Amino acid sequence: MVFLKKHIFKIGLIFILLSAGFLCIHTVWNYSNNTAQNQSGVGFNNPSLSEKNKLADNQNQIPREQKPDRKLTQPVASANEHMRGRITSTSMNYNAQLITYSILFLVLFIEFYYMLVYKKVKIHSEHERILMLTLPGVGLLLRISMATFIEGHPFDVNIFKSWATTAANNLSQVYSNSRSSDYPPLYMYILFLIGKSVSIPAVSPYFTLLIKLPSILADIVTSLVIYKLARKYVSLEISMLVSAFYIFNPAVFINSTIWGQVDSFFTLIIICSIFMLSEKKIGLSSALFAAAVMMKPQGIIFLPVLFFELIRLKNLKSFLKTVIFALITTIIIILPFSLNQDVFWIFRLFSNTVSEYSYASVNGFNFFSLIGKNYTKDTATMFILSYHSWGMIFIVIITALSWFIYIKGNSRVFAFAAALLQIAGVFTFSVDMHERYLFPAAALSILSFIYLKDKRLLLLAAGFSCTIYINTYYVLYETLKGINSISFNPTLIFTSLLNVLLFIYLVKILLDIVIKKKTCVFR
Repeated sequence: MVFLKKHIFKIGLIFILLSAGFLCIHTVWNYSNNTAQNQSGVGFNNPSLSEKNKLADNQNQIPREQKPDRKLTQPVASANEHMRGRITSTSMNYNAQLITYSILFLVLFIEFYYMLVYKKVKIHSEHERILMLTLPGVGLLLRISMATFIEGHPFDVNIFKSWATTAANNLSQVYSNSRSSDYPPLYMYILFLIGKSVSIPAVSPYFTLLIKLPSILADIVTSLVIYKLARKYVSLEISMLVSAFYIFNPAVFINSTIWGQVDSFFTLIIICSIFMLSEKKIGLSSALFAAAVMMKPQGIIFLPVLFFELIRLKNLKSFLKTVIFALITTIIIILPFSLNQDVFWIFRLFSNTVSEYSYASVNGFNFFSLIGKNYTKDTATMFILSYHSWGMIFIVIITALSWFIYIKGNSRVFAFAAALLQIAGVFTFSVDMHERYLFPAAALSILSFIYLKDKRLLLLAAGFSCTIYINTYYVLYETLKGINSISFNPTLIFTSLLNVLLFIYLVKILLDIVIKKKTCVFR
């Protein structure tokens, strides 16, 4: 009895972990039995990439999306009419649970934040190890379980499957067809491994789960990176809070576990690159920045942070090291795909990818959506200039502001804050923004708090998590109902306005820190 009283906390945590493990084993065990049914229903019978490209020829060359402001195009709707109802009903079975969990998560975070502020919670150091085994472990097991319940975004998951199969068949030929992929090459290596794995009969039923798994693992690794960095700069209690906040954040797992996208993997590369920068390892940092760009074009948004540090150092050796490491990394990544291509193929790929969605906003709940310009062509004008031109002007202003803050801070500890300002500003005020592009802000706001110790950044992390979640959730479930362009509605207006206000608040916080030398810390 004495033993139970003494170790009740550890026993409770072990019980939770074992319960999550049992649930995971149970769902994965039954997953293969349900796959055959799912393949004739949820998510699998959508058009393949080649079929969608053929449809695009007949739909004014709009690939991977449908014409805005209308339901799915008739050829797609006709091909999938018999199963769209099953997509919606199966996914919507978890609609209420997901919303309930998200509200509960927000309430609990506010409660724990309040308890930390007033020193009402204390974690014994002897519980640190078991907590850091339980929290990521439960987070991982629950994600795997949930990934088997919902097949994900019907188009994106099937596109990743198509690319994985193509890469497994012949990796060097992935880009031989100009329409085969619009992603840069880095993630093709991951899809290659997945494609090879599912060629094994025993593994093939888990194709969708494997598509989601790299991002699921990236979620957990990111939370561990957050924890390790937090332990260097803040208390154990706050370290646990921010790590758990990321692990169980609905805005995080809806992207990787439910949607099936790869933004978590991309975000992990970004935070590692900035961490290396903060640790004075500029060569490794530049290699990781190059890898991020070679995974998603959005990596370019973060490159100014590397530039800021090079300017601050004023060191020719650092500049040359950066160029060499970035160039070698890029060559290594693209080389296998370049064997059957001319030297400029990678530039054409980026150009085609960037120009594929030429709209003021592509379901991104930002400034342009706020003024009613979602899915408006970016060539349209507003006050003489086109939306594209306004977007470029905003990018210049935001980058200049980030540079000013970095210069005034005069320290690498502002690297995460500058990166946060870049992604939040570009998403909110630039064009061609998709609903998921703000995703890295959830991790970057936490890491900015860790380095700058301003507790307002934690509130900002909660705010960005809310807008990321609402935007992703709304677009995902509208897509499952057959609607690809989000109409001007109260949810869009509220979330877009909140993103604008959060960006303004972020600027205020950083200006307070670098100019007024005012930091709101935990006492």
